[in-house]
Amino acid sequence: MTTETLTPTAREAVASACADVRDGSETDAVDGVTPGLVARPADTAQVAEVMKATAAHGLSVVPRGRGTKLSWGTPPSSADVLLDLSGLDEVLDHAAGDLITVARTGTLVADLQQTVAEGGQRLALDETVPGSSIGGTLAADTSGPRRVAVGTARDLLIGLTIVRADGVVAKSGGRVVKNVAGYDLGKLLIGSFGTLGVMTEAVFRLHPLPETRRWVTARVADATGVHDAVQAVVHSQAVPAAVEVEWPTFGEGLVHVLLEGREDGVAGRSTTIEAVLARGALDVSSREEPPAGGATYPWDTDARGDERATAFKLTFALSGLGDVLTAARESGLHVRGSGGVGVAYAALPAGAGVEAAQAALTRVRETCGRHGGAAVVVDAPAEVKAGLDAWGPIPALDLMRRVKDQFDPDHRLAPGRFVGGI
Repeated sequence: MTTETLTPTAREAVASACADVRDGSETDAVDGVTPGLVARPADTAQVAEVMKATAAHGLSVVPRGRGTKLSWGTPPSSADVLLDLSGLDEVLDHAAGDLITVARTGTLVADLQQTVAEGGQRLALDETVPGSSIGGTLAADTSGPRRVAVGTARDLLIGLTIVRADGVVAKSGGRVVKNVAGYDLGKLLIGSFGTLGVMTEAVFRLHPLPETRRWVTARVADATGVHDAVQAVVHSQAVPAAVEVEWPTFGEGLVHVLLEGREDGVAGRSTTIEAVLARGALDVSSREEPPAGGATYPWDTDARGDERATAFKLTFALSGLGDVLTAARESGLHVRGSGGVGVAYAALPAGAGVEAAQAALTRVRETCGRHGGAAVVVDAPAEVKAGLDAWGPIPALDLMRRVKDQFDPDHRLAPGRFVGGI
């Protein structure tokens, strides 16, 4: 693909900045937009050189980690260069005594977990999409079930290296858990879909691997039962590591509670949670293995094109869980998510069509809004996505645009991928 800005001179400049550059193809498409070039740098310095070259020639750049979530968000308005960060694949350091690790952002989350597990530790971020990179996980802000106990990626990231749109390398935070200087840079870039800067290295605080874990599952009859069960668990003294909800399009619901820690403590807390849940559940069971679905989404993340489900992210105050589940079921949505913190994901099956998606989104967006939250479109087939207001009302949009103007004045980084066309 050739664009007006991707001249032979511009191509040569990008090729000179990075040894691994090739023409883009349909398999590299970002939500349907095929890039002109694909550049695969090996480290932060090469990323900086590529960004300097693209800045000099006014080229748009879309960062990619491992490509597991490229169809999320909205399509870019332009993609002259796809910046493939899979070459930044290395755990640079694991300081077990300090409970920190440093890794390049193209590193697979699973590989990082394997490395730190050798020291009896873990990064408390769930791999919600298998094969995800660290950078993609941060860019899409896909924290999983364990956010109940340890927070989200914003709470675990303590240092970050980025390359700005002009090629300047910037760093914030540090390698010591107590050092939080510049931490706001991480907060800004997490969840920004690559629109503010290219993340190249990340420093995380770690947690010890638990001695044991146990899942307690309650089968409940209706949305009110799910709401009451989650409230009872959250207000208990059992300190759950996760409180998950499974709410299909019909039938009974499930509440899954994860308990982690020392074996004797988990045994006692498991008994407590079983008693708490038994008050309103049809039945309660417990086991060591995670429930079906685990930390994944209620849709097939491997599906492509028109085979994709129409997927939503729902946020709401915990008090609104019952109402949100009722609205979701009446809209034909399958829901799975972290009921304990008011974050859930919902899906219409592939082939649902634009009208069904519009009706479902309108209903759940209104319900989430009444409970202090929001509903946004995560993914959908192209025709469906084009017919939806993906982001909905954004109260801080003016501020977000000013931040974009400061970080990327020419709007070349992943243009159009985020809210309000940012």
